[in-house]
Amino acid sequence: MSNDIREVVIIGSGPAGLTAAVYASRGDLKPLVIEGVEAGGQLMLTTEVENYPGFVDGIMGPELMERFRKQAARFGTEYLTDNVTAVDLSAHPFVVKTGGDEVQTRSLIIATGASARMLDVPGEKTLLGHGVSTCATCDGFFFKERELIVVGGGDSAMEEAIFLTKFASKVTVVHRRSELRASKIMQDRAIANEKIDFVWNSVVAEVFGNGKVEGVRLKNVESGDDSELPIGGVFVAIGHTPNTSLFEGQLDLTEGYIVLPGETTETSVPGVFAAGDVVDFRYRQAITAAGMGCMAAIDAERHLEAAAH
Repeated sequence: MSNDIREVVIIGSGPAGLTAAVYASRGDLKPLVIEGVEAGGQLMLTTEVENYPGFVDGIMGPELMERFRKQAARFGTEYLTDNVTAVDLSAHPFVVKTGGDEVQTRSLIIATGASARMLDVPGEKTLLGHGVSTCATCDGFFFKERELIVVGGGDSAMEEAIFLTKFASKVTVVHRRSELRASKIMQDRAIANEKIDFVWNSVVAEVFGNGKVEGVRLKNVESGDDSELPIGGVFVAIGHTPNTSLFEGQLDLTEGYIVLPGETTETSVPGVFAAGDVVDFRYRQAITAAGMGCMAAIDAERHLEAAAH
């Protein structure tokens, strides 16, 4: 890495970060993308993506991200495959530190994404993408006429369960307590849906199957009893954690998500922009993240123009 001050550094290499890179590099800002050791974002865990416009027959998640990456590289984006260890947003230029380097930049685009919270039980990791999913809107279509479970008790779990009834023959909500956390309206909708059943006071202790999900072992948290439930898919809906620990105390956050106080993608620090799942707790789709990445690059370009005059 040269010691020159960069025009723009982008942290993150999912749809938001790489779309920002496409726009920033075409705007001749010569962006540096610090892509992380686990590059590509959540789509790297998704086998097939069928709802990204332009891919009539669908595309594998990792292949889609590879195309994003090559497109940005074609216009001059540079990549650093390392994790960011610290940032200093208190002075200009901003400082971004990685394991082996330090970069100074006039503007910063944060696209570090969010991580779905997982159950952390045997079988879950190995079957992720093979019947274990963290996104019903992404994957529900692949589970036609199967019996499924949704783990969780909040609004997003109820939304996922209701959405999945379009495809599944039956959806069982597994919740560790005896009542839901979800809002009254979402509870009423789920309970009124004849395709949805509930298993209370229970947790998933194991996901099993040979190459694909075939069932789960449930544990009753009150009695301690184990039971097996044969099913064709597990949807984990216990929330997401935005990847923002680097920015605590430097940017305004709410429940971990970066706050955008105005009408643009600019954060509480002028010259620092944010896009994708690190901001968006509502839609969390590849296409919405990509759209925000485009916005962040345009916002950064305008900020740099204004600062130069």
